Amino acid sequence: MFSLTVRDHMMIAHSFNSDTFGPAQKLHGATYVVDVTFKRPELDHDDLVVDIGLASETLKRVLGEFTLNNLDDMPAFKGRNTTTEFMAKIVFDRVAHAIREGGLGEGGRHLTALTVTLHESHVAWASYEGGL
Repeated sequence: MFSLTVRDHMMIAHSFNSDTFGPAQKLHGATYVVDVTFKRPELDHDDLVVDIGLASETLKRVLGEFTLNNLDDMPAFKGRNTTTEFMAKIVFDRVAHAIREGGLGEGGRHLTALTVTLHESHVAWASYEGGL
């Protein structure tokens, strides 16, 4: 399996709704470094997994939905804990949607899997991986 990873970041604010989270129940900020790994079994005719420029633009566009926003104010997340794990799946879903809509060009149509990793810090991160 071949893979290509692009990286960007997003800065968000949020709070959590459970005693499990201790002081993080209060509104706080987070800056996530976000890696998206695109996978396919064979390279294309140009020996690429996918166009790196299109992959980077797609990730930037997806993260732009969240950057400098309070996730608590977003209707889609009402009643949810926007944990690192939860947000990895949200980013995965939006990148997968962009691929299905042709946002990564013809090369994107041959991708078979994605992994999205959100780095909460240099010692903690969460991922979501799935097929396309």
